[in-house]
Amino acid sequence: MRLKAIKLAGFKSFVDPTSVPFTTNMTGIVGPNGCGKSNTIDAVRWVMGESSAKYLRGDAMTDVIFNGSSERKPVGKCSVDLIFDNSEGKLRGEYAKYNEVAVRRQVTRDGQSTYYLNGTKCRRKDVTDLFLGTGLGPRSYAIIEQGMISRLIEAKPEELRVYVEEAAGISRYKERRRETENRMRRTQENLERLSDIREELERQLAHLQRQAQAAEKYKDLKAQEREKKAQLQALQWQTLDNDYRQREQQIGQLQVTFESHMAAQRSADADIEALRLQHGDKTEAFNQAQTRFYEVGAQIARQEQKVEHQSQMSLQLDRELADAERSLLEAQKELEQDQLQLEDVSEKRMALEPELELLEAAEEEASEALMLAEEGQRQWQDDWDQFTQRASEPTRQAEVAQTRIQNTEQQLQRLQQRRGKLQDEQHQLEHNPELEEIQLLQEQCSEQELHSEALQEQVDELQAQLQQGEQALEQRRQQLQQQRQQLQQHLNRQTTLQALQSAALGEGSESVSHWLESHQLARNPRLAEQLHVEAGWEKAVETVLGDYLQAVVLDDLDPVQHWLDSLSDGQLALSCASVGSEPAAAAQDLLSKVRSERDVSSLLHGVQVADDLAAALNRRSQLAAGQSIVTPDGIWIGRDWLRVNRQRGDEGGMLARQQELEQLAEQIEELDIDVEEAEVDLDSDQLKLRGQQQQRENAQRELQQASQKLIALRSQLAGKQARAEQFDVRRRQLQSELEEISEQQELEREQLELLREQWQEAMAAVDEDTDQREQLQLRREQVQSQLQQARGQAGQHKDRRHQLQLQLQGLNTSEDSLKQAIERLASQLQTLRQRRETIIEQQSRDHSADLTELKAQLDEMLEQRVDAEEQMQQRRKELEQVDTRLRELEQQRSDAEKHALEVRNALEKVRMECQALDIRRQALVEQLKESGLTLHEVMQAMPEQADAEQWQQELQRIAERIQRLGAINLAAIEEYQTQSERKRYLDEQNADLEKALATLEGAIHKIDRETRTRFKETFDHINSGLAELFPKVFGGGHASLELTGDDLLNTGVAIMARPPGKKNSTIHLLSGGEKALTAIALVFSIFQLNPAPFCMLDEVDAPLDDANVGRYARLVKAMSDKVQFIYITHNKIAMEMADQLMGVTMQEPGVSRLVSVDVEEAAEMID
Repeated sequence: MRLKAIKLAGFKSFVDPTSVPFTTNMTGIVGPNGCGKSNTIDAVRWVMGESSAKYLRGDAMTDVIFNGSSERKPVGKCSVDLIFDNSEGKLRGEYAKYNEVAVRRQVTRDGQSTYYLNGTKCRRKDVTDLFLGTGLGPRSYAIIEQGMISRLIEAKPEELRVYVEEAAGISRYKERRRETENRMRRTQENLERLSDIREELERQLAHLQRQAQAAEKYKDLKAQEREKKAQLQALQWQTLDNDYRQREQQIGQLQVTFESHMAAQRSADADIEALRLQHGDKTEAFNQAQTRFYEVGAQIARQEQKVEHQSQMSLQLDRELADAERSLLEAQKELEQDQLQLEDVSEKRMALEPELELLEAAEEEASEALMLAEEGQRQWQDDWDQFTQRASEPTRQAEVAQTRIQNTEQQLQRLQQRRGKLQDEQHQLEHNPELEEIQLLQEQCSEQELHSEALQEQVDELQAQLQQGEQALEQRRQQLQQQRQQLQQHLNRQTTLQALQSAALGEGSESVSHWLESHQLARNPRLAEQLHVEAGWEKAVETVLGDYLQAVVLDDLDPVQHWLDSLSDGQLALSCASVGSEPAAAAQDLLSKVRSERDVSSLLHGVQVADDLAAALNRRSQLAAGQSIVTPDGIWIGRDWLRVNRQRGDEGGMLARQQELEQLAEQIEELDIDVEEAEVDLDSDQLKLRGQQQQRENAQRELQQASQKLIALRSQLAGKQARAEQFDVRRRQLQSELEEISEQQELEREQLELLREQWQEAMAAVDEDTDQREQLQLRREQVQSQLQQARGQAGQHKDRRHQLQLQLQGLNTSEDSLKQAIERLASQLQTLRQRRETIIEQQSRDHSADLTELKAQLDEMLEQRVDAEEQMQQRRKELEQVDTRLRELEQQRSDAEKHALEVRNALEKVRMECQALDIRRQALVEQLKESGLTLHEVMQAMPEQADAEQWQQELQRIAERIQRLGAINLAAIEEYQTQSERKRYLDEQNADLEKALATLEGAIHKIDRETRTRFKETFDHINSGLAELFPKVFGGGHASLELTGDDLLNTGVAIMARPPGKKNSTIHLLSGGEKALTAIALVFSIFQLNPAPFCMLDEVDAPLDDANVGRYARLVKAMSDKVQFIYITHNKIAMEMADQLMGVTMQEPGVSRLVSVDVEEAAEMID
């Protein structure tokens, strides 16, 4: 296997499609610095699956796309193809059969990376798996670039171990081990989940078992309850039926009693009607006597009212006359008192009027003095206002100046405080602690981005695996569905053929079937079921045997002679062909085409076979008596006869159907097994898919957490950067504010000096006005004293005048009131005198004669009322006698009616009870019918000693037992069976998983053994190779590999080197050139053990001198017989050793181009 060519398009500086062919095993790539030589090695590493932009000398994976130059625009995608010659078949797997394998990778600007193998899209894992064990890979020992030498030599022992593992080809073992561990983990997870399910199911089963037992017990108790309930209903029906018959007898007796009471009631009604007529006449006579009595009474009452009225009128006039005399005396007395009081009030009023006139004159004089004092006050106020207006300006100016001085001093103090705070803040901001945190966060962001990219690749890989698993699962489901459909089709076909076969065998005849059943022959086989005919001859055998195919096979025909008389109708064939080997048959006999457990030679004797009708006709003349010939299509020929059996339809004959039924039975059995196996595989795939889904979800969760962490780090970084920028902005703001404060302080100090001068000038002017202010204040006191004295005198005179005016006004009012009262009393006296005269005139009239006449009329009316009352009492007595008789008759009728009503109510009650009993009887019968029973059946099955009370107690006990069972789950029985089946299935799965886990553990142990063995063997070979090659590249000395631990699965590898003339030391103490030579020796010793298809060297000879370059070049030349070398060099000695030189130029800025030179052809041309 060797690298045949590299095709680049848009990759880094190779913007144009470029093909780099490698025709020899020694290819040197030369060119000036920066022309893009190393991009070829980056291309190989990138295609083989490198996922870190750092190893491709970039910041992001899209940096490998040509990003434009001064003359070209950027491109949208790039691709690289590696063409491998696999004619030796070193690649394994499905690509081992290809002589040429092309690996391609393509990436676009949006970050979409795609891999192809021989033009088929694939995963990155498929590419890395392709090179497992070959020594190739994105970071294998076969690619040594700039800086790779130092990383190889200075690698930690654990990192150096990777190169030994790759050389040992155990990377695929580690991959297998990792996959096996994953499978073990998934199996263990499935086992744990299954264990949880089984434990939960065991708990459910225990619970369901109790519920199922309770449900069974509940069913038994319910059955007993139904039986007892039905019998109790029958007993209740008997009781109700007896009560019903008793009620019918009571109804007859009550009807007789009711009729007798109704006859007595009708007789009382007739007597009452006759007496009511007599009662009407008596009532009319009583009403007339009563009316006369009431009329006389009314006349007496009216006469008595007249007498009473006349007596009351005389008494009323006497009282009114006495009242009028008394009121007249009181009014005369009151009039005299008012006249005396009026004279007193007039005298007082006349005495107050002269005093009022004197007070009014004194008040006028006091008012004039008050006006003069007020005028003096106004004059002083004007003088004071003029003074204060003139003297307030200096005071105001002094106050204003003082206030401004205080404000300025406070402002200076605030500025000084602000300056101190700003200086403190400025001192705090001199050191920005965010810068170190920003640097740390930037590093964390870079690491987290790499981690997120790796997780994203893991998620993509798991997603691809999950998609493949889902596709495989869907294929498995489809396959299972197809198998089930095929199984169902076979079952349908089997059912159809069985029906046809049953009809053909005569199983439809009822009389024959009954005869066979009665003689226990129905299960005996038919002859057609025991014949096995060679394919193609079924119709021939069926034609010859005909109805004998339906024959029932017996061991002996002798007993049949006694049975045949019982067969009244139908066709029957019996065969007693003996069990054993059949006699040998000639190849031309039909018997040779038939195999059977029984001897059927007697049925096929003399029948020969021919391949077609023509052959049969040709042999017809050779037939002896009793011989015949039959063809495969069923044409049967004798010497002088021919018989053809043609059937409609496509179901074939009886024998063909029998063979097809047998084949179907075998196929159905196989399909059943296949379906069961497919279901098990489907369950296993589903478990595996759930495990893959869980892995993907875990990976996605990790990716999401990593993304969130990256976002959080970026957010913190942005916040820190923003705060750092705020620090700088704030420092500049503080400096600017401090400068402004200094300027403002200087201005405030100048303003303060000016204000202090203004305040001193204002205070001097205030001192000059102090004397004049004191004189004005003394004058104000004198004016205010005079004003207060004048106001006091004027107020006294005014108050006294007001009091006299009020007194005078009161006297005038009293005088007017007394005059009005005197006039009113005079009028009242006149009225009272007139009333007294009127009463005296009324009393003088004679009322005695009228009163005597009225009393005589009253006595006469009283005598008339006595006569009317006697007559009314006589009529009442007669009426009461009739009423008494009427009440007696009505009582008799009421008693009869009452008794009839009681009997009727009793009758209705008995009828209702009877009806209720009948309804209850019918209801019990209907309840029994609903239970699927009849009254007659229950009565017959019921014990004779059955008692309703005892049965009721039994039902109560059964109900209590059911009640004690509690809540019943009737579905628990079926559910318990279902869950038990599931438990058994899960137990089987658990056993399978445990067995699989044990198998995987055994595989792990086997892989570990093989890994240890191959690693130790490889380590020893590489160590030997290193000890052999080291002296060659150094011209002497010694080097070896050492293990850092005892565990061959995890131990690290260290290099110990001793160049010529130096003591043994670790590789880290060597010079750069010595390290490079040691690395070359190590790589070449690995090549000797497990040569990689090619080796790429990127200026590894740069630190070497010419002598060492020569040794290095000769070693490469010697190994090129087995290994393809592609190296980049600037050294002329190394260039001379190359069989092919590839020149990389950059004539156009930023664009690499390739020039190839075959050194041998060039040498021949020179020669």
